[in-house]
Amino acid sequence: MRALAVDTSTTMAGIAIVDEQGLLAEYMLNDKKTHSQKLVPMLQEILNSLKMTVADMDILAAVTGPGSFTGLRIGVTTVKSIAYAAQKPTAGIPSLDALAAALPVPADTLVCPILDARNNQVYTALYKYHNGIMENTSGYMGVHVSELVSLIEDKNAGILFTGDAVAQHRDFLKIELGDRCIFAPDFLTQHMAASAAHLALLQMQRGETVSSYDLKPFYLRQSQAEREFGEKRNGTQTGAEEI
Repeated sequence: MRALAVDTSTTMAGIAIVDEQGLLAEYMLNDKKTHSQKLVPMLQEILNSLKMTVADMDILAAVTGPGSFTGLRIGVTTVKSIAYAAQKPTAGIPSLDALAAALPVPADTLVCPILDARNNQVYTALYKYHNGIMENTSGYMGVHVSELVSLIEDKNAGILFTGDAVAQHRDFLKIELGDRCIFAPDFLTQHMAASAAHLALLQMQRGETVSSYDLKPFYLRQSQAEREFGEKRNGTQTGAEEI
C-alpha cells in the first residue's frame, strides 16, 4: 500500500509518499506560505520523480490542523479535489499527531508539540510512546504558554518539545522547566508530511479512512476575522438590547 500526504499547516509546505517499507520520497519547501502557488507543482514533481501517478496511491492524506487557517484550507482542498477525481479514500491527520510521531523517544519521555497560535498562545498536546504508537494523553489544546507550563510542571518526566513555536518559547520553557526540557533539532520542528503519510497508512489498515466529502480542516478555535466579526455582532446586539 502507498500513502501520499500533504502538509500546509505552517510556513513549511511538505509532500511525502510512503509505502509499508518506509519513505519513498519527500519534498519540503519553506517559502513564506506561498502554498497556493507551489503545492500542485510540488505534487507533480514528486510523482514524476517516482514515475507514479495519483492512481498508484491507495490513500491520500492531509494534515488538517491546528495551524495556519489559510494554509490548512489550501492543503485540505487540494487533497479533497484530487481524491474526488481519482476516487481515492482520504485521511485527516492532526498536525500535533504528525509532529509527535516524527520523533523517536524513550518510553519515559513526554512529547509536547507546540505550534504558534499568536499572542504567546500555542496549539499543543502531550504524547507518550506506548505499545508502538504515540498516544495523546491530554487532548488537543489551545493555551497560553504559561498555562502549558502549569499543566506539565508537576509531571515526573522529561519533556521533548517540537513544533514551530519552539524557537519563540525555548528560553521561557528552559527557565520554567529547567533540565527537564529537551528540544527537537530545528530541522525537525516542522517535519510532518512523512509521519502524516505513515499515520494515514495505519488508519487505512484499521479501516478508518473517510471520503473526500468528509475531509475537513481541524480548528481548535475560530480565526481572528471570525472572532472579530463575532465580537462586533455581539456588541451591536448588546447595544440594541440596551436601547
